[in-house]
Amino acid sequence: MSISQRPISQKHFISLEDYSPDEVQEILSVSCDLKAKLKKGEQHNVLAGKSVIMLFQKPSNRTRVSFEIGIQQLGAYPIVLRPSEIQMGQREEISDIAKVFSRYGDGVMMRVIRHTDILEFAEHSEVPIINGLSDLYHPCQAVSDLQTIAEHKLSPNGGSLKGLRICYIGDGNNVCNSLILMAARSGMDITVCCPTGYEPSLRVKGAPYTVDHDPRSAVSEADVVYTDVWTSMGQEEENLNRLRAFEGFTVSVDLMEQARKDAIFMHCLPAHRGEEVDNAILESKYSVVFDQAENRLHAQKAVMASSNGITTCLR
Repeated sequence: MSISQRPISQKHFISLEDYSPDEVQEILSVSCDLKAKLKKGEQHNVLAGKSVIMLFQKPSNRTRVSFEIGIQQLGAYPIVLRPSEIQMGQREEISDIAKVFSRYGDGVMMRVIRHTDILEFAEHSEVPIINGLSDLYHPCQAVSDLQTIAEHKLSPNGGSLKGLRICYIGDGNNVCNSLILMAARSGMDITVCCPTGYEPSLRVKGAPYTVDHDPRSAVSEADVVYTDVWTSMGQEEENLNRLRAFEGFTVSVDLMEQARKDAIFMHCLPAHRGEEVDNAILESKYSVVFDQAENRLHAQKAVMASSNGITTCLR
């Protein structure tokens, strides 16, 4: 493996809005390379001797495990901080924490409640900041989703995802926002299917999407059917209202049959089986959900390597 040192144009990984199609494609290529190396048992400790601080304001399963393992596989040291240990913005100013962490670590991954906290942290940080989730975006999820779609929809000889249709069924949340940006950066078309009043608020120039309130018409001819929980963390008080509003939006076998015959089903997990998706779909031939979860590891490793100005090549 040869490693070329090359700074990329964006220091932080906060939103795909900040990345060009070519830069997103580069991260995808690095992710595929790193995945292949791991499968072959080849060392790829391109961040040897570095340290990455992980700051959590929200509970985590895939984000915590995939980042911590990925950091170690890249040869770096992970340091985990939970809300009670840091009390960001309460016990200490966000700007002060960012300045201190810049003296200790080589990068910071943040899983936060408010997107504005990441922006403030990044403004005062001298090391790369990675958005592990905020109320507005989930870009790490979107990159792993892009890799999963490419693996299942492109031939081994490559090709283009341009024109593929994604149908996202659910709330216009952080995952939805990042999917819209991911689709724009890769040339795919995306339809957001939701009840009236739950549309995404994202309106970014160059990131178009269609809204459809009818699940059957929305999934028609879709190559990818994607859903997420109807009630996200922090919205528990809205649960009953959301269950009523989303009645009829469950991804079932019947609904999947309205999509293309070779359509795939995706879910960022955790799933509420029987609510946004039937158990039969999660365990069906359509489902690539666990490939998708696995790719969180590889995509995030690529983001960390790229954020440190390193491009990993197979040659």
